[in-house]
Amino acid sequence: MGVTGPIRVVVAKPGLDGHDRGAKVIARALRDAGMEVIYTGLHQTPEQIVDTAIQEDADAIGLSILSGAHNTLFAKVIELLKEREAEDIKVFGGGIIPEDDIAPLKQLGVAELFTPGATTTEIVSWVNANVRQPAQT
Repeated sequence: MGVTGPIRVVVAKPGLDGHDRGAKVIARALRDAGMEVIYTGLHQTPEQIVDTAIQEDADAIGLSILSGAHNTLFAKVIELLKEREAEDIKVFGGGIIPEDDIAPLKQLGVAELFTPGATTTEIVSWVNANVRQPAQT
């Protein structure tokens, strides 16, 4: 019962952060690697992001957060996916995320976090290796 076709990723900018160049670069890199990318644009609420991911039958959500609200926003997206019984959609993200916040976010259910300096190649490789794969237990 394997899923076929390209990996589908929703790339989103939650909250009030108005800088989307990084998100657009990631969206293009994922698209160039053969994935279907749905870019939601700026100022999305966690509810809008989860609705889009479910409607688009996405395999993953990539959140780009530079505003400092990563703990709240990642937690809300994970919580909404659980409420909607869509925990199979993997959540990963990037942005300005302090080292001390990475482990707690992963414990919440964020699959991976990329900090400044991560290359598009690393991110594409991670998505290819980890999305649609069973979670490591």
